[in-house]
Order: sequence, then C-alpha cells, then structure tokens
Amino acid sequence: MWKDLLHQLQQGDIKALARTISLVENEQPGYEKLLQALLPNQKTKIIGITGPPGAGKSTLVDSLIGLLVDTGKRVAVLCVDPSSPFNFGALLGDRIRMSEWYTHSKVFIRSVATRGSVGGLNPKIIELTDLLKTAGYDYIIVETVGVGQSEIEIAGLADTTVVVLVPEAGDEVQTMKAGLMEIADIFVVNKSDRPAADVFVKNLRQMLAPPFSSHKEEVPVLKTIASQKEGVQELFEKILHLQSGTTNHERRLWLLTEKAWQLIQQKRMGDLSKSNIKEKIADASKKNDFNLYEFINHIAELRK
Repeated sequence: MWKDLLHQLQQGDIKALARTISLVENEQPGYEKLLQALLPNQKTKIIGITGPPGAGKSTLVDSLIGLLVDTGKRVAVLCVDPSSPFNFGALLGDRIRMSEWYTHSKVFIRSVATRGSVGGLNPKIIELTDLLKTAGYDYIIVETVGVGQSEIEIAGLADTTVVVLVPEAGDEVQTMKAGLMEIADIFVVNKSDRPAADVFVKNLRQMLAPPFSSHKEEVPVLKTIASQKEGVQELFEKILHLQSGTTNHERRLWLLTEKAWQLIQQKRMGDLSKSNIKEKIADASKKNDFNLYEFINHIAELRK
C-alpha cells in the first residue's frame, strides 16, 4: 500500500498527498517505511511565518501565495492551529482568508493541530514538510500559532523565518527578545498604517543593532499593510534574495540536527500519549496517597 502511495505522491497526485499526510499523522501501518523511502530534496524551500496572535499572519500568507503563483511556482501551506485539549483537533480549521486558493491547481493548503506540542508546531510537522517536498512543491509556507518564546521551534524547520509583529507589540518584543527575537531572518511590522508604526520600527532596528543582538548580519525590518497588499512585494523579494544566496553549511547542519533531535524525542516517547497518560492517572489517582511526582518518576523508571 505505502509503495503505491509513494509512487502516486512522486507524481504529484493531490489525493495521494492527502492520504499520506493522514497515514503519517495517525501513524498507520507502513508510515515509517514510506518515510524511509523518501529521497532528499534540497530544492524546495520552507518559509516559516510566525509571531503573536492578531499580527495578520494569515493575510500576509494569502498575499505571498498570490505572488508565488504568479511566478509559476507550486505552493503548499501548512497552517498550524491551536488544538482542542480534549480531542487534539485543530480549533481554527482552514483559514477563511485563504479560501480563494483551495481549488487552485498550484496550491495545497492543510490545517494541522499542535496536538499539545509546547513549541507551537504539529508533532509531525517535519515529516509533513518532507511529504510536500516529495510531491514536488517549490515552496512550503508554514504558518504557526503564535505562542511566544517557545515558538523558536520554527527556526529548526524553516530555511527562512519571518517574524510578524504589529506596532502595539512594544512590550511583547521585550519579553520575546531572548527567544523569538533571535530566530528571525526578516521582521515584518504589519498593519503599519497604525499610529506609532514608524517609532516602533525605529526601536526594533535599534534592538537588533550590535551589541544588543546576536545576529551577525543586519536583519531586515519591513513595513506592510497585508490587508491592502502594501509592502508584500518587497517582503517577497527579500525572501527570494535570502533563499538564493549561498547555502550556509553550518546553518544546514544545525537545521538537520534540530530535526534529528525532534524526531528522536518523538521516537523515545512513541509509546506514550496524553490519552494514555490520562488513563494511567485515572487509575493511580483513585488512591488517596496519589502523588504526581512519584507517578512521573514511576513512568520514567519503566522507560529505562
């Protein structure tokens, strides 16, 4: 079964892509063999779009899709949504703002849930991007749920990371500096028609200047009004420019190491799930002397 799916996937079959995503997400029989048979693909570029809720990420992604399609590129979009704590499904579902692309032959959009992942990404996001690469997409855009500093996971996945902020995010920027602020290849100040946008951009550039920033090169700070498609062309050109540059060998090694680390963690935790832990806690907590820390230690000892 998985061999047939893989062949169809390599031919760009959309139905096969949807089936293989479900196969991998649900860890159905054969999914590991399918993943191990994937050929490396360094041509497809991954663009990570992240930032706090309400920054206008989805509207920005919608505009970027249009610009990429206009250049003849095939684009896949993974929208990582918050999970329901009860069934781990995506709460927001498919983005209404991208609705015009759902039936477009060059665009594939899929909403996936974080499923309780602390870092804001779906636990199978690495595998899903590799499936999309195999399906022949030129660009993959990963739009993540904005959860602040733990969002730095995206830096281990994307070739180019775009952090989207709004002019009112001054206080948030201070708290994000140690994490989210350090991962951006490009900063976008969206909704820049709002008051104090210029002041915010100036302050942001000062924060990114040496010796305050760990970035070796100047990080672009761009202004956009995504709802009116203003400034999006400049962002698009900047992304293409960064991705057309010489591949940073050290960065690539770091990206692969981060991916390997995530996958090894998943492997080691493979026999545990929240529902499984919930069942164990339900049994253990029936005793009056239930202690959460003893329970955790017991689980850890069993896994040695």
